Amino acid sequence: MGTKMSIEITHVRYGSTRKTEDEIVRYKWHSNETSESGENDKSSLVAWVEDDGKAYVGSGSGRSQVGVVKPSNAQAYLRTYADGQWNNNLLSLPTF
Repeated sequence: MGTKMSIEITHVRYGSTRKTEDEIVRYKWHSNETSESGENDKSSLVAWVEDDGKAYVGSGSGRSQVGVVKPSNAQAYLRTYADGQWNNNLLSLPTF
């Protein structure tokens, strides 16, 4: 996964029965630019986004950018950001 391409996150896997952004442990993704697909664990995808990788959920007017949330007392995780506020679009994705 190169830092120049952008990816659409298409599926998530939770590490527990709680369905919250911080409990997502793996992500499936696809790049429309390169037709590349893959999956990554939470820490590697967080690091990629922090290193200027561009990720999003959805398409068209429903597309939301993915950003990194860094709680002071827990591991960093991904969350979507649209219209100036954090939201939970990742939670509506199918699981794998």
